[in-house]
Amino acid sequence: MNIGFDGKRAANNLTGLGNYSRSLVLQLSEFFPQNQYFVYSPKVKSHGQISSFFKKENIHLMLPRKSSLLWRSFGIKKQLKQDNITIYHGLSNEIPIGMPSSIQTMVTMHDLIFLRYPQYYKFIDRTIYNFKSKYACQHADHIIAISEQTKNDIIKYYHIDPSKIEVLYQTCDDSFKQLIPQDFKEKIREKYSLPQKYLLNVGTIEPRKNLLAVVRALPAIDPAYKLVVVGKKQPYAQKVMAEIQRLGLEERVIFLKDIPFSDLPSIYQLATVFVYPSFYEGFGIPVIEALYGKTPVVSATGSCLEEAGGPYSLYVDPHDFTALAKAVNTILADPDLAERMKEGGLSFAQKFNTPVLASQLMNSYRNMILPA
Repeated sequence: MNIGFDGKRAANNLTGLGNYSRSLVLQLSEFFPQNQYFVYSPKVKSHGQISSFFKKENIHLMLPRKSSLLWRSFGIKKQLKQDNITIYHGLSNEIPIGMPSSIQTMVTMHDLIFLRYPQYYKFIDRTIYNFKSKYACQHADHIIAISEQTKNDIIKYYHIDPSKIEVLYQTCDDSFKQLIPQDFKEKIREKYSLPQKYLLNVGTIEPRKNLLAVVRALPAIDPAYKLVVVGKKQPYAQKVMAEIQRLGLEERVIFLKDIPFSDLPSIYQLATVFVYPSFYEGFGIPVIEALYGKTPVVSATGSCLEEAGGPYSLYVDPHDFTALAKAVNTILADPDLAERMKEGGLSFAQKFNTPVLASQLMNSYRNMILPA
């Protein structure tokens, strides 16, 4: 088959949806090399991580043959037909408008957070997101939801027939699935002046990620442990910094920025506990990254994080920073519990392993083109 993908993020983003897009196509390329994978993008970022992705023999970067502002939504259709694309997969909540019936369409829906928490988005942004997402769900031949929570949201907000939606979980980059040798981890510790004992939080510093809850829990957590935060600062970070100063925690909170992707697995694996009390997620890949690194997880109820973290992680109400501190202290005080969480979490994470998910997705593609 010739399978096409919306590759804007795969060809330009180095985090989040960019990593997801490249990882998904690489999985298919490796396990099903008989197919050709066409990644369509209006432009491409010059970066080693992206360049190596397009060096794979059966992955092809497809730039506009005729550039236009709305190429991804309209102009791409002619190019897809010329390239004999069998299936077009929109990897992030959208597909082109008015796709020809000769091409089967699939869309991956990551979340509808802009509908659940509209206060986190500008009016124009959420209006555009809603238009694209609703259109994709209504017109795609098949929908992939990345969690049961996202599937339920699609049904609730867009009234889509549940039979059209399939839940296929995500995985994290394979670099997080390797246990890093201790000597290399110590080099990373030295490189970033990491403490011997620390809690870790990874993610954009924005209201939805709820870093304030971790900061407010910190005074009640064993003072031997510092908090290391990895993430891009948004305006919300000013509130976090103000709270750190109010509580006198300047010496206990360490912010890291511009971390090379290759160093992140070691930072996870050096942590004692990964703390992720997000109010709402479509899935929660950082939780998977922690599980694969055998780092115990404390996360939040209320969205899909229990799907990602499984039965060997602990969960609290994201509004209850007292409960968050108690959960962390429970792990710190009980080495046997911590060890059970490490081993059980790693075992649970195997359901998100690359071969499993690649096979599930390829089966979905094949089912789309089989005669009814």
